[in-house]
Amino acid sequence: MGWHYRKSIRLGPFRLNLSRAGVGHSVGARGARYTRSARGHRYLTLRIPGTGLSWRRPLRRRTTRRTTRRR
Repeated sequence: MGWHYRKSIRLGPFRLNLSRAGVGHSVGARGARYTRSARGHRYLTLRIPGTGLSWRRPLRRRTTRRTTRRR
């Protein structure tokens, strides 16, 4: 297993996350947080404070429907 580096800087509800991959950020309160990782992945995390239980869902990009032209 390789070496890992992670450092978080808190600025109120906003957090900067520093890692080898780059800089990410997250925003939210104690029980809910939206995160954008250094690689561009987006997540929604819901936690029950004090229990260690959490649920994390990756957020996908919205896809637009391609309209087909009739000739």
